[in-house]
Amino acid sequence: MKRNLLLCGLCICFLGSMSIAQELTEKEQAYRDSIAALNEENATIAASQEAYNQGIELFNKKSYKQSIKSFSKSIEADPNFTAAYYNKGVAENETNLYAAAAKTLSTLINKDPEYAKAYFQRARAYQGTGDYTKAEKDYKKAIQLAPKNPKAHYNYGTLKFLQQDYDGAITSFTTTIDLKGNLAYAFNDRGSAYRMKGEYKRALADYEEAARKNPNLAFVLNNIGTTKLKMENYDGAIASFNRAISVDKNFYLAYNNRGATQIEKNRLDEALSDFNKCISIKDDYAPAYANIAAVKFKKEDYKGAKKAADKAIQLDNEYATAYVNRGMIKEMLRDMNGACEDWNKANELGAESGGKYAAQNCGY
Repeated sequence: MKRNLLLCGLCICFLGSMSIAQELTEKEQAYRDSIAALNEENATIAASQEAYNQGIELFNKKSYKQSIKSFSKSIEADPNFTAAYYNKGVAENETNLYAAAAKTLSTLINKDPEYAKAYFQRARAYQGTGDYTKAEKDYKKAIQLAPKNPKAHYNYGTLKFLQQDYDGAITSFTTTIDLKGNLAYAFNDRGSAYRMKGEYKRALADYEEAARKNPNLAFVLNNIGTTKLKMENYDGAIASFNRAISVDKNFYLAYNNRGATQIEKNRLDEALSDFNKCISIKDDYAPAYANIAAVKFKKEDYKGAKKAADKAIQLDNEYATAYVNRGMIKEMLRDMNGACEDWNKANELGAESGGKYAAQNCGY
C-alpha cells in the first residue's frame, strides 16, 4: 500500500511538472509574447536610434563617409527609419557618391512618396551623375511638394544653366531671390545667365548686388572683372580682379583674368607675371599656359611660345584655341606642315578659326 501510495505520489508529481506550460490561457500567453516582442522591438529601435545619433554627430563634423556607415547600421536595425535613409542619402551626395545616393533616396521615396526633401536630394544625385532628365523631374516634384523651398528653385536654376536654358535659369534664380534664399549665390548665378545671353549690363548689376550681399566671395568679384573686361572697361576689370585677390590671394582665376586684361592694355610684362603667378598656384591650369604662349608670341619669343602652347595641349588635348595658337606659332617657326595639322585639329574640335587658317594657308 505504501509503494502504491508512493508510486501514486510520484505520478502526481510527474504530471504536475508536465502541466506547468499549460497553466497560462491562450490570451495570457499571447500577452506575454507581445511583451517579449515589444521589449525586442524597443531594443532594436534603441540600437537604431543610437547609430542614427552617431551618424548625425559625424555628419555635423563633416565626417561624411563615417556618418554613412552609422546611418547604414541604423537602417539595418530599423529598415523603416526614414530619417536614416534621408541623411544617408545626403551624406552620399556630400561625398559625391551620387549613384549610391540616388539608390538610397529611391528606397526612401518608395516608403514615403510625399517626402519632398528626398526628391530634392535625389535630384542633386541625378544631376551629379549627369542624368539631367531625371534630375529635372525630381526638382519639379520637390517644388510641387514644397513650393516655398528656395533651395529647390536655386538648384533647379543651376540645372537649367547647365542645360544652357538661360531664360529658365533666370526664372528659377529670380524665384529664389523672391523667397530670400541664398541671395549672394542667386544674384551671382542669375548674373552668369545674363552674361551668357550677352546682357552684360544686367549681368554686372546682379554681380554687384551679390558682392553687396557678401563682399568676401572672390569668385563674385572675379565675375565682375570678367564682365567689365567684355565691356572693354579694362581699368574697372583690373580693379575688380585686385579686389578678388585681396579677398583670396590664392584665387588663381583672378590672376589669369587680370593677365588677360593686361594684354588688352599691352602691358605684356605685367600679363606674363600674372600668368606665372596663376600656374604657381595651379600648375595644371591649361588656359594660363595658352596665355603665356600668347604673350611670348607677341614678344616674338616663338620657341618660348611653342613650349607654353605644348604644355597647354599636354594638359588638355581637346583645347581648340591652344591648337589654333600653336599653329600660328609654328607658322612663324616655318613649320607649315605642323601649323596645318594644328589648325585642322582645332577645326575638328569646333574652332572655326582653325578651319579658316587652314583654308587660307594650307591649300584646301
